[in-house]
Amino acid sequence: MTFSIVACDLKEKTWGVAVASKFPAVGAVVPWAQAGIGAVATQSFANTSFGPRGLEMMSQGLSAKKTLELLLKDDPEREHRQVGLVDAKGNAATFTGNICFDWAGGVTGKGYAIQGNILAGAKVIAGMEKKFLATKGDLPTRLYAALLAGDRAGGDRRGRQSAAIYVARPNGGYGGFIDRWIDYRVDDHEDPVPRLGELIELHQLYFGKSPENERAAMKGKTLEQMTEILKSQGYLKKKADFQSAFTAFIGNENFEERATAEWIDKPVLKYLLKKFIR
Repeated sequence: MTFSIVACDLKEKTWGVAVASKFPAVGAVVPWAQAGIGAVATQSFANTSFGPRGLEMMSQGLSAKKTLELLLKDDPEREHRQVGLVDAKGNAATFTGNICFDWAGGVTGKGYAIQGNILAGAKVIAGMEKKFLATKGDLPTRLYAALLAGDRAGGDRRGRQSAAIYVARPNGGYGGFIDRWIDYRVDDHEDPVPRLGELIELHQLYFGKSPENERAAMKGKTLEQMTEILKSQGYLKKKADFQSAFTAFIGNENFEERATAEWIDKPVLKYLLKKFIR
């Protein structure tokens, strides 16, 4: 009851899954990933043990194909299952049981596996593959582009409800302590995939960093715009100076690493203008 893409970027050392479904909280069921090990999507009457067990097998050096064989071997309900895997070397495997509801199927290539069931047709998978291969950028960008392409091609023929993306990379988590780099879910929404895209954009805003040539100096029009925001939000009062007001405001907005009283990253400025100046 789901469509997903499992993929990796060996140069960037990232592994991940993007998924959508007419099913609540699909991100709590389907996606599994571990940096340096691989990624798994388990769906269609999902056997959720396939996630941790698949990662454990691949951590021992088994290929995606061999891992898939072992996962399915002793599962009496395997013909109901759908699974996609990518291993540490970028080898991919996908499986669609012959009892999965139409349209159901999948495709693999170097570094990716795409699969879905109860879809609007084969065009969903074909569109996802085409978009994934054509899109430039990091793995989260490519995964999301593929998911959106599948969704706009018809996706789950029953409708829309939830979407998720999970991407792991070494020390990718907050503070660098774990490998969970990107982990966003839209658990119940009338149009979840675009909403997921908005959350990914927010992640890039809060945790990304622009090069110095994309910084706007705090002067001229930029200073006027920020002054207007600070006044409208009650930070810049008669006795307050701009620097202390701006520091307090930017701290509350969680952009301390993307702005100072002397400059602000242009993507953050664009976001703040959209949010506070209608």
